Amino acid sequence: MVTPALLDVPAAPLSLAEIRRPVEEELKAFRGYFRDAMRSDVRLLDLVTQYVLRQKGKQIRPILVLLTAKMCGEVSETSYVSETSYRAAALVELLHTATLVHDDVVDESERRRGVFSINALWKNKVAVLFGDFLLSRGLLLALDHREHALLHVVSDAVRRMSEGELLQIEKARRQDIDEATYFRIISDKTASLIEACLVCGAVSVGAGEETQEAVRAIGADLGLAFQIRDDLFDYGAADVGKPLGIDLQEKKMTLPLIVALDRAEAGEARRIRKLVKQKTKSAADVRAVFDFVRRHGGLDEARARMEALAGDATRRLRAFPPSEARDALIGLAAYIVARKK
Repeated sequence: MVTPALLDVPAAPLSLAEIRRPVEEELKAFRGYFRDAMRSDVRLLDLVTQYVLRQKGKQIRPILVLLTAKMCGEVSETSYVSETSYRAAALVELLHTATLVHDDVVDESERRRGVFSINALWKNKVAVLFGDFLLSRGLLLALDHREHALLHVVSDAVRRMSEGELLQIEKARRQDIDEATYFRIISDKTASLIEACLVCGAVSVGAGEETQEAVRAIGADLGLAFQIRDDLFDYGAADVGKPLGIDLQEKKMTLPLIVALDRAEAGEARRIRKLVKQKTKSAADVRAVFDFVRRHGGLDEARARMEALAGDATRRLRAFPPSEARDALIGLAAYIVARKK
């Protein structure tokens, strides 16, 4: 276990506004690229698009692309942010938004982050077709400008995301997820897109392969830490955009539970596995699993792993020359650990 005292993470995390500040002007330009990429003369498509654009969100992924472009621009002695950087940010956001729309259909979710989902307002058929439209617009954005390297990076991330989701479904049915499988799943499901954001930022300013691999490793650390934080929310944080205990209701085996099951006596572990496998769970069942995870140190160990990953990302970032963009990314590592939703 790694204790927080050993981590190279700022004690006082930056706010998201402070993290975004070095690329505030670039984000304004990005929004124009994003809006243009979503334009359509089909009235229904335009209506759904306007609804999506009003739900701005945190824009973490475009921020990652643009901050990395600035940080790597100093290394490669290129202009900090190029036209390709804006296209990279728009491409990532288009494909990410498409996957979220499709996820809401698959999960039958009526709300995302407190607002109605596309499928809740316009039904599944429109939602699926809208997600397909976003995917096609992302592909065309890259192809029209011959951004083949960017397209390759992002397409590989989408492939990994799909494989990760399917592996999680397969393992949830069999309830045989160990730590190695868990990390493979979240590496593909979550970290792959974070990696893609950083690599696209580096590619967009002409950074070489060594730099691309360096930022890929940072993205992997940040993505894994981000997902573990999400998994911890299931065990008690309020107002995080998903109901308490939803992972358990969906039979998802996350790190806190996996750690606790490994540490528990065999008979108790079998009893908890049986509870997790149940199709429906009462509030008492969920409380029993929560108590089991806490007693066996699952939450503490998951937090330690998350903090260690954020610390690894921070150390890798410190290998880059000092800059506002680099420091903002270091602040993001601390933000991921400390975020409340």
